[in-house]
Amino acid sequence: MNVPNILTLFRIGLIPVFTVVFYLPFNWSNQVACMIFIIAAITDLLDGFLARKLQQTSKLGAFLDPVADKLMVAVALVLLVERNPGILLTLPAAVIIGREIAVSALREWMAELGARSKVAVSVYGKIKTIAQMTALPMLIYAMPLYGFPVYGAGLALLYVAAGLTLVSMCQYLASAWPKLKEGA
Repeated sequence: MNVPNILTLFRIGLIPVFTVVFYLPFNWSNQVACMIFIIAAITDLLDGFLARKLQQTSKLGAFLDPVADKLMVAVALVLLVERNPGILLTLPAAVIIGREIAVSALREWMAELGARSKVAVSVYGKIKTIAQMTALPMLIYAMPLYGFPVYGAGLALLYVAAGLTLVSMCQYLASAWPKLKEGA
């Protein structure tokens, strides 16, 4: 067990805490849930940085880190859609969650073929993650801040993330296409 893996496990442990706080019937629950999400996002940046800097990369970390990210994002999206049901939030949430499932399955399949590097993380995927990790705390916080429409801005940014999600998914599929059409 090393520091990056401990941070990743901590992030996974924050998911039930985030969920409970999200549902608390207090005025401050949005703010605290938002802070928990931000802490989780920071640990995501920190664990990868430390793994490289301290040369503490591991197979466990390589597996757990993306799982932790996808779990936190999916849980946040599901909770937000449950709080605000409707097409405006459901559509980008479904695109983002659907893409994560499709790309994870594609990566697993390509790894079985020995072609995992063909579906490596792209620049669009990284920008999508930044947009998503900025949008979600705004949507969780939900209240205007000094007259700034935090929720509306978060929703707009979530649509940017969903658009980048589709672009990066198409990029992954295009990279994998030669393998996908073999024997079709």
